[in-house]
Amino acid sequence: MSDSHPAPDAATPFALRDCALITLSTGFRAQNLREFREGLTQVPVDSIAHHFWGRLLQPLFDEPEYSNDFASWAYRGLHDKPLAERLSMILPTDFDCEEDLRQELLEVVEERLDESELIPWARADQWFYFLRSQLISFDSGMELEDPRDLAACLPNLSTGSIYYHFIDARNRTAERCDDFSAWLMSCGAPFEELARRLGDFDPYFSSLREIRRTIARIAQDFFEELA
Repeated sequence: MSDSHPAPDAATPFALRDCALITLSTGFRAQNLREFREGLTQVPVDSIAHHFWGRLLQPLFDEPEYSNDFASWAYRGLHDKPLAERLSMILPTDFDCEEDLRQELLEVVEERLDESELIPWARADQWFYFLRSQLISFDSGMELEDPRDLAACLPNLSTGSIYYHFIDARNRTAERCDDFSAWLMSCGAPFEELARRLGDFDPYFSSLREIRRTIARIAQDFFEELA
């Protein structure tokens, strides 16, 4: 490290955590589009988040054709490709909270119901089951004392740590940003630009491994420019 770098403001060391998801039933299920709409109105809001983000930590064996569980079911269960495509275009990162995301889903489904002469049904073995996640986090035993350690650390983090600090954090922080950006902002002006670059990256269409590679490259490029 070069001594010419300005020292960061005093900040709490960054404690790296890991996590796992436990999938739970909500008790709601749907066989047709009308039941699906009713389920959307009643399930806990964390069920909405689970069906957009949960597949990151619990990937399917095959590459999903659509970007969220709702769209995948519309295509595979209801065989309604127009609905699947509309649901797949909904990006959770465009919304300030999951309730707004729920309302967008409902508007798309209700619009499709108004268009349809017959209500689409799924076979008995293709019902949609509304699920939710319980996140279990635990201490990884690692800490970052200096923001400059971030570039070397990121490529080696587990996918659970990436999920916890870069995805789940958006529901925990007041700024709805990732933990890395929040920490960098607390470390002073020299690192605000890196926080901004990390915040500008939309992780939604990436796997956790792709997210890890991207944010590691962002951090590495920043510190190379700073040197």
